[in-house]
Amino acid sequence: MTTRWRGGALLLGACLLCWAPLWFMVSVASRDSAAATTFPPPLIPGSNLGENVRAVLSAVSFAQSLINSAVVSSCVAVGGSLVCALAGFAFAKLRFPGRTALFTLVLLGLTLPVQVAVIPSYLLMSSLGWVDSLRALIVPGLASAFGVFWMRQYIAAALPDELLDAAALDGCGPWRTFRHIALPLVRRGAIVLGGLLFVSSWSDFMWPFIVLRSPGTHTVQVALRALQGEYGVDYALVFAGALVATIPALLLLAVAGRFLRGAVAPIESR
Repeated sequence: MTTRWRGGALLLGACLLCWAPLWFMVSVASRDSAAATTFPPPLIPGSNLGENVRAVLSAVSFAQSLINSAVVSSCVAVGGSLVCALAGFAFAKLRFPGRTALFTLVLLGLTLPVQVAVIPSYLLMSSLGWVDSLRALIVPGLASAFGVFWMRQYIAAALPDELLDAAALDGCGPWRTFRHIALPLVRRGAIVLGGLLFVSSWSDFMWPFIVLRSPGTHTVQVALRALQGEYGVDYALVFAGALVATIPALLLLAVAGRFLRGAVAPIESR
């Protein structure tokens, strides 16, 4: 019993530590700007949250930025999970020349820092005429080395070869097998991957800051950068904007989290 209480106390402390920055953000977002620099920091939220949120929405095109982020993140989540599921199915269950070499390249992509591809990606987007367009965020986000690796491992564990053999005997080609057999069986893994891709795209700042120029195309993270003044920072507005930008990602993780255990279980059982 003592061990259980110690474990519970340790888990509670870890949860409080993880949620402390979010609680601090709520406290500062509901007060004036001076609350962010006081010591000890405020622990009880104030009464200015609604006023600060309205100021954020009027200071920049924050509502449009939220819509842009929702469009980009949704397209990346749905399209990316489908593309990665297709690639994972090919690497896990299909036999074709060069499969091992191609999958090795995918694994090598996991080791490369994102900054390495910034300049080539920008030159490519510029040659396509996609700079200052949401396409420059959506199309590159559809291919993910981690997503391909995740779906490959999940499909290899969750999809028995006997089902593929039975489908081949019934005359199903690779596409029909993927659509009618593989995809329904691995939907939990695809949903979890879609949630991760959504959060990653929603919170991305560097790449949108590079390729997006006009305020009408800014995502929410770039709009938060615009809240910083030339000669100072109104921390109450910045924290209020960050709070509004964080809520959709938290809601999505709360919904997709219920699929996480079911998605990890087939991989753990291998």
